Amino acid sequence: MTDQPAYQVLARKYRPETFADLVGQGAMVQTLQNAFAAGRIAQAFIMTGIRGTGKTTTARIIAKGMNCIGPDGAGGPTTDPCGECEHCTAIMEGRHVDVMEMDAASRTGVNDIREIIDSVAYRAASARYKIYIIDEVHMLSTSAFNALLKTLEEPPEHVKFIFATTEIRKVPVTVLSRCQRFDLRRIEPEDMMAMLSRIAKAEGAEIGEEALGLITRAAEGSARDAQSLLDQAISHGAGETTVDQVRAMIGLADRGRILDLFDMIMKGDAASALTELGRQYADGADPMVVLRDLADVTHWTSVIKITPEAAEDPTVAPDERVRGLQMADALPMRVLSRMWQMLLTALDEVGRAPNAMMAAEMAVIRLTHVADLPTPDDLIRKLKDTPPPAGPNPTQTGGGTPASHGAVHAPSAHQTTSKPNGSGGAATALAVDQDALSRFARFEDVVELVRHHRDVKLLVDIETGVRLISYSPGRIEFEPSDTAPKDLAAKLGSRLQIWTGNRWAISIGTGGSPTIADVRDEKELALKAKATDHPMMQAVIEAFPTAKIIKIRTAAEIAAEAHVDALPEVEDEWDPFDDD
Repeated sequence: MTDQPAYQVLARKYRPETFADLVGQGAMVQTLQNAFAAGRIAQAFIMTGIRGTGKTTTARIIAKGMNCIGPDGAGGPTTDPCGECEHCTAIMEGRHVDVMEMDAASRTGVNDIREIIDSVAYRAASARYKIYIIDEVHMLSTSAFNALLKTLEEPPEHVKFIFATTEIRKVPVTVLSRCQRFDLRRIEPEDMMAMLSRIAKAEGAEIGEEALGLITRAAEGSARDAQSLLDQAISHGAGETTVDQVRAMIGLADRGRILDLFDMIMKGDAASALTELGRQYADGADPMVVLRDLADVTHWTSVIKITPEAAEDPTVAPDERVRGLQMADALPMRVLSRMWQMLLTALDEVGRAPNAMMAAEMAVIRLTHVADLPTPDDLIRKLKDTPPPAGPNPTQTGGGTPASHGAVHAPSAHQTTSKPNGSGGAATALAVDQDALSRFARFEDVVELVRHHRDVKLLVDIETGVRLISYSPGRIEFEPSDTAPKDLAAKLGSRLQIWTGNRWAISIGTGGSPTIADVRDEKELALKAKATDHPMMQAVIEAFPTAKIIKIRTAAEIAAEAHVDALPEVEDEWDPFDDD
């Protein structure tokens, strides 16, 4: 009884042997073919790209091409290695003495690089070139990179270096400048599906085009990922694999049902959307995956709206393409953009939530409730087309400011009469030093005195609580407002006596003028009243009864702010080339 050979996974079994076998890397292959044909083979190459695009495989093919001698043993460097000579066979089996592969992820130190530096002086034992393949080269330490620089720049003629990395930005620029760089691209869906179909046929497995499309989409441009998923799918289907089996294996929700859920959300049908989400969850779909698929549909629909040719994606079923085009025609870009932003937030919430399904349901509820809201453009257009309501504005009823309200009345000393012993328990009038109080000719001077001493509480009480009746230096008569403290008169007299060195007669009366705060706010109230009378604003209030004007910025204020923020003009700019 003979032992059966060990099973080899598809990613290794169908690893490319020549440049012609590489999928989706035509630009790199063309450059290398021209370089080999012209004898312009660089001393160092660096391959970069995402996982599974063939970086290490390309390095081995280059090593084979450099050392291939052909079936007759007389060949030279070629981009089409024979695969039969001793060098080609040994390199592909990983046992060639002159082709050394090193994993920089496990050998990161300067001592590992020192071994390479010490060995480059010796010629190749049997091959044409001694080749060093360093995988994941970005994992080398800084000291290791520095130790390699001199040898990498001027290696012996018989030495070649080939690097591979997925993190090209972590490789020092001093190393990159010494290498020829090749960026391996993600494999296009058409090329990927053709490769998978060829492998499935070679393995005697039956797998539909839609199933291959799902595998291609899940692989995200990586040939190794696609081949590994195909290997799993063939085992899962026992030789005949359906699209439903692949979807269940990968953990994806049914694309058609995702489109149904997307359509329900866009129509604002929260009940149906929650029911569909619950059914998909019961069938084994991950809530996070469902939201990701919704985001994918949103992105796909947005791209189709801009470029309808994007619908011709071979990984998408024909009926899905038709639905995508219909949704792109029906949905405005602002709605799709809003959906995308909310889904990004929802994905973050689902990832942090203790119960992913609850978070997904709350996200769907939010999405359905904003789906039928008008966009800002539609809202403005609607407000412009809506006639203003008839009759007086209810917001102004009983809220107007009397026309007689004017500036704070501050009479001069010879115009003012004092009212000692007024009603309300006024303080007794006391003699004052008129010369010492002459600098407080106006009530505004008293306010500035309070502001100068930084008594914020008293300043606020004066501005909002004092309705001035009469004023003269040393005497103040006012009517307190409804919000004024009961001890405002006593507190004001006490502070003024301390700050001026003179006693002040503070009395309470009736019939005062508006407070400082009322006068200050009168202009803003007038602007708000003017804005409220505007037809567009009345249409807004009619559409949104609870809307309020929070702040109004006039053109003069905007211009003043812009003037403050603007850079000052330089009158005499320094010229570095001026001899003077």
